[in-house]
Amino acid sequence: MAKIFQVHPDNPQSRRIEEIQAELRRGAVMLYPTDTVYAIGCDLNVKSAVERVRQIKQLANDKPLTFLCPSLSNVTTYAFVKDTAYRIMKRLIPGPYTFLLPATKLVPRLVQNPKRKTTGIRVPNHTVCLALLTALENPIISTSAHVPPDDDVDDELLEVKTDPFLSRVEMFDRLDKLVDVIVDTGEEPTYEVSTILDLTGEQAVLTRLGLGWEKAATLV
Repeated sequence: MAKIFQVHPDNPQSRRIEEIQAELRRGAVMLYPTDTVYAIGCDLNVKSAVERVRQIKQLANDKPLTFLCPSLSNVTTYAFVKDTAYRIMKRLIPGPYTFLLPATKLVPRLVQNPKRKTTGIRVPNHTVCLALLTALENPIISTSAHVPPDDDVDDELLEVKTDPFLSRVEMFDRLDKLVDVIVDTGEEPTYEVSTILDLTGEQAVLTRLGLGWEKAATLV
């Protein structure tokens, strides 16, 4: 059964944030809200936790994982950012955008696209996410809380994938046995995904239209 931490969405209690970051450092996997969808995540640098996230989502090792950073300067630690990409990102973050970028050696192989050596990075416009990132001092894995079917999972859990309108409480119930920590800010789930921009080449490419895509389209 997961530990539930109730956190104020606008003024997160420092004690709660410290408790959650301590759990993450110990290898916890958490369910938490972002500025797009509810996500499943962990400390980027805890291999066992990243492997559990992959297991929960049933993701093959060649499927890259997105992670959150607190700022553009932090992004440049984990990715090679060209001048044109930097200018685009500066106009869009923080916000509902995922940037595909060439990964530096600080990004674990388990997170990268193994062939392209790229990674997906977001800087969320979400107070609690940013507080957790600041406290942890490491990026946080962020993959949608939608879970694929599994023969070993209770049938009701399948609604996480098939029912796009789960309430917060229903989502917590479905994932309670799969994660270690649930961050409860009182926010109801939304199902609008981030916009994805591929910044690995000379020209930025919109590869998925999600929240805020209209603004991104003016920059590519």
